[in-house]
Amino acid sequence: MNAKQEQTGILLTAGAYLLWGFLPIYWKAVNHVSAGEILAHRIVWSFVFMLVLIALLGKWSTVLKECKAILTNKKQLIAVIFASIMITLNWLTFIWAVNSDHVLQASLGYYINPLISILLGILVLKETLTKRQLVSFILAGAGVLFLTVSYGVFPWVSLLLAMSFGLYGLFKKRLNVGAFASLTIETMFITPIAILYLLIIPENIFQANTFFTSSTLLLIGAGIVTAVPLLLFAGGARRIPLAMIGFLQYIAPTIMLVLGVFVYNETFTTAHLIAFSLIWIALINYMLSTYFPFRKRARE
Repeated sequence: MNAKQEQTGILLTAGAYLLWGFLPIYWKAVNHVSAGEILAHRIVWSFVFMLVLIALLGKWSTVLKECKAILTNKKQLIAVIFASIMITLNWLTFIWAVNSDHVLQASLGYYINPLISILLGILVLKETLTKRQLVSFILAGAGVLFLTVSYGVFPWVSLLLAMSFGLYGLFKKRLNVGAFASLTIETMFITPIAILYLLIIPENIFQANTFFTSSTLLLIGAGIVTAVPLLLFAGGARRIPLAMIGFLQYIAPTIMLVLGVFVYNETFTTAHLIAFSLIWIALINYMLSTYFPFRKRARE
């Protein structure tokens, strides 16, 4: 992997996390709809959006070829199925957390997630850390542990978000296919289940006579706000180490933390301040440890 590819990967992945950081604003706009129904619409319209985007960009032949390769390769098929399950679980948990006034818990989950990504990278992909990067890992772990203990209750929402997205990133790393094919086939697997759910729920806000209401349009738009950052993430994840993906993720929970405290008036304690400081020190230290080797490779 050359320096230019790594730089592109960093930009794409950072863009995805910026969009994810502001996503709570979108889900708050439809918090009168149940989390399950929002999730189902999110899945269906993501799949529809991908089909339209592929048609507009003329990528049908490439995507069909890659989808066929996934379906005929047992390891890749298993990876995409598990990726679909993990991202669905992550979406549902996140929507529920935001619309139940637990934005800070969601933020904590995505602070924990980089640690999960780093551990998976070391244990499964045999990635290595320098001594300086190890110090960053310990600092970030201490911040997350302090914040977790300070809650006084088992943070199941935070841990579920962290584990599900960490495993999703790992399975995406295993998929040697383009972002378009990957996301299309992921949503294709779960779209029939989402449609069935929408058909059997007793009250569905999506009705023919209310098609142009703000709620309906926001539910349709959920496909766009879901697919765009996932495409950026898929494109970036294949170009950079999983450990780098983990630390870039701090962008999203930081934005969520700010939203939770200053926009949605959730309580920000001294424990949050201490943990937040430790995590950002770890992030700065890690980024410095990767910046100078990156500049050296770029010059070479």
